[in-house]
Amino acid sequence: MKKNVFILLLAPFLLWSCHSVRHLKKSIGPVVPVDTISVVTADTVLREDSGAIIRENYSRIMENKIQYTTFSAKVDIDYIDPDGKKTNVNAHIRMFKDSVIWITMTGMLGIEGLRACITNDSVKILDKTKKEYTIRTMAYLQEVTALPLDLSSLQELLIGNPVFLDSTITSMNRSGTNISFLSMGEFFKNLFTIVDSDKKIVSCKLDDMDNARNRTCYLDYDGYENHEGKNFATERHISVSEAKKMDLHLDFKQYSFNETLTFPFSVPKNYTRK
Repeated sequence: MKKNVFILLLAPFLLWSCHSVRHLKKSIGPVVPVDTISVVTADTVLREDSGAIIRENYSRIMENKIQYTTFSAKVDIDYIDPDGKKTNVNAHIRMFKDSVIWITMTGMLGIEGLRACITNDSVKILDKTKKEYTIRTMAYLQEVTALPLDLSSLQELLIGNPVFLDSTITSMNRSGTNISFLSMGEFFKNLFTIVDSDKKIVSCKLDDMDNARNRTCYLDYDGYENHEGKNFATERHISVSEAKKMDLHLDFKQYSFNETLTFPFSVPKNYTRK
């Protein structure tokens, strides 16, 4: 069940942080160690004040975050597990900001297999194929995804906003039309790349601050659409690695913001608690 729970919680957009990855149909290219990336500091950015440039861009990135009250989406998910087995499922996600994430997952025949309801203090899962239900604390979410996620950070991940991006940025690098920043946070070194002109997120590479864990994650954003003034990445690649490896490709087929939503979740009497 844990593999399916991982897909349910992380794949619908999630992402991120402790496993590695094989490439999907669209290759995201090799992950370059942070230590090998050349950076541009105050002495080499055409004599400009790099500190001011960093602060200005960080401010723009924060301003570009998608603001919403509710969010709903249908997502096609391709998943490659550590053994190379491929799985394709459809997920339906509903969220109320800072309150709840509701997810259902169906297979090829459109039969619902799993349903989850995540709040600030609990993770509830119905396994409809086995007639089982699970109730856990948020620590279970962190165990399954191997990421230091809470409700807020998981919602940011699903909506496509920056995750684990700290304001402590030590360096920057210009490459063509893109700018990359190296941020040092509580959990990760974050090599965060944006398009210079409109500040859309291009990619995010996370390396664990704890060298003993050797966690690495690569996030790739593509297929941007402007919907109601919000730049939304409809295609996401997630590549994560630590002791194990996995690949995720998420394709958002439908999505909407700020509609009235319901979050139905009830446990049938004949289900067994696991």
